[in-house]
Amino acid sequence: MNKINLGIIKEGKVPVDHRVPFTPQQAANIDQTYPNVSVWCQKSDIRCFEDKEYQEAGIQVVEDMSHCDILFGVKEVPIRELIAGKTYLFFSHTIKAQSYNRELLREILKKNITLIDYEVLTDTTARRLVAFGRYAGIVGAYNGILTFGRRFGLFNLKKASDAFDLRELTTEYSKAALPPIKIALTGSGRVAGGAMEVLNGMGIKQVTPQEFLEQTFNEPVYAQLKSLDYNRRKDGQEREKGDFYLSPEAYTSDFGKYARVADMLIASAYWDPAAPRLFTEEDTTNPDFAIKVIADITCDIEGSIPTTKKATTVADPVYDYDPSTREIKPAYSGKEHISVMAIDNLPCELPRDASEDFGKDLQLHILPHLLGSDEDSIIERATIAKDGHLTSRYAYLEAYVSGGSGDAVPV
Repeated sequence: MNKINLGIIKEGKVPVDHRVPFTPQQAANIDQTYPNVSVWCQKSDIRCFEDKEYQEAGIQVVEDMSHCDILFGVKEVPIRELIAGKTYLFFSHTIKAQSYNRELLREILKKNITLIDYEVLTDTTARRLVAFGRYAGIVGAYNGILTFGRRFGLFNLKKASDAFDLRELTTEYSKAALPPIKIALTGSGRVAGGAMEVLNGMGIKQVTPQEFLEQTFNEPVYAQLKSLDYNRRKDGQEREKGDFYLSPEAYTSDFGKYARVADMLIASAYWDPAAPRLFTEEDTTNPDFAIKVIADITCDIEGSIPTTKKATTVADPVYDYDPSTREIKPAYSGKEHISVMAIDNLPCELPRDASEDFGKDLQLHILPHLLGSDEDSIIERATIAKDGHLTSRYAYLEAYVSGGSGDAVPV
């Protein structure tokens, strides 16, 4: 049995990300579970678990990772740090032909790197197996509440990143008292579930979409909106949920009815570029458009939420969008503005909790297939590049790599 060196690399993307794919104890468990695997950790002064914590767990901490066969990270690896001929696992943000990562994918192909993307590690039913979605939802909803409180001078909670862990964050948001506002929450996956943990934890009442539209309340409420709640077929036919995912281009947005009554939007639904946007920039100029705070957890730049003009950061989390000029303005600078929170690495604000959950899923659902037989093709489906070429499943990115936009077809 060949010896495999598995490496935990230092995060190099700026702004820095403090998360890790495996905690020190999880790394030690891998060493003990797989006799032919040796886990190494690259020295880092930024991750949420210090080097000495890995060393105390029996993991070797080194600077040079060139001896490792498989390298685990979290965010995109800087081009200059890619090691030729290795297998990498990280979130590459290339499957939608994102222009800002074209050079990254080109270099991966040039260096004959095998790229396995966490985002497309799925089981046979297309269910994602690893994700930071729950913590993106938790922190995103918290930041949305924080933004609303600051926008209207109601309260000033501490930043999520200043909380040591989820327990402390829970204590913090329990202090917030909201007026009788309406919060629209899109999505039904892990991200939405995380956001609902916060809203429910605050005692905010959940109502049905119909109640949300038709009734007034003397307390804050939220409605979870699923795809068919705010999208309708262009031909007027009624179909089951699966039809929307199979033919998103056949639908148009019906979100306007919610925008007329919602005070806040928490956007946590995965967006297919072929699907309609929730609303248009022109819609925001309508006097009936009531939303004043948007927590865009999806953070697709000019994607499902057209007011998301840029990603924000933990240090500078909010900007205002001016509907009259369609320009970005300083946060909380005008009563007619929409305040937008669009941090693109939300789980980084609770890095220890988020990393522990993520590493647990990697150990349970991915390592047996990566280090053993891949009978269910879990690894194969998530392999974007290998031996200097795009794999057949991701051949649609050829035009993107060569300089065009590609077809950006979700997989």
